[in-house]
Amino acid sequence: MVASGFRRFAERVGDGVGQPRVDEDGEELMHVQPGVGIALGNRPQEFPGTLYITSKRVIWLSDTDHTRGYAVDFLAISLHAVSRDPDAYAFPCIYAQIETDAGEDERSEDSDSECIEELDPSKVTEMRLVPSEPSHLDALFDIFCEGAELNPDPTEAREENEWVFGDEQIAVDGDDSEWHLSEDLANPIGHANGHEDLAHSVLELQINDQRFEDAEEAEQQARRHTE
Repeated sequence: MVASGFRRFAERVGDGVGQPRVDEDGEELMHVQPGVGIALGNRPQEFPGTLYITSKRVIWLSDTDHTRGYAVDFLAISLHAVSRDPDAYAFPCIYAQIETDAGEDERSEDSDSECIEELDPSKVTEMRLVPSEPSHLDALFDIFCEGAELNPDPTEAREENEWVFGDEQIAVDGDDSEWHLSEDLANPIGHANGHEDLAHSVLELQINDQRFEDAEEAEQQARRHTE
């Protein structure tokens, strides 16, 4: 399933009045929390509803309007936290920030007008989930953390693996490769699995370098005498 941002969602099982329909490619329902309201950006809270948390998404469905609901993939949630500060919001809630493709100016204009205009789900960047019982917040937060761990950012994973090389990546064919290690060295520098002593091998290389420098100096002196 391709990761999606915030969107409308009304796909239910049981003749469209039951739980949300999950994908068949491994998505599992992890938690159901009834009695949860949802507030999007600066818009008024929608209530009552039921929160469904799956292994891939967060889904909220209205209890009174079976055609009304929302969903967001965990991959699109950039931050989630418990908010109990009444100065930040009137009710204790789970606060989440949602990534969107809309530009900064477009998001700013939308936040000022979203209270009076029709909701555009693609521009929603903030979501608050308000349980009727604030004591459920910590449990909901833990479920959010579990969902986030199940859906790591693929970009960060690629960056972490960029500098990790296996033996099959280093051992390439051809003598001209920059990764080719000379077979003449019984124990090349940096390789600790050989039977030879590493320090001894390094010393031999230093001695050979000195011999090369002495030979080059002798050749230069010989040229001066011939001139």
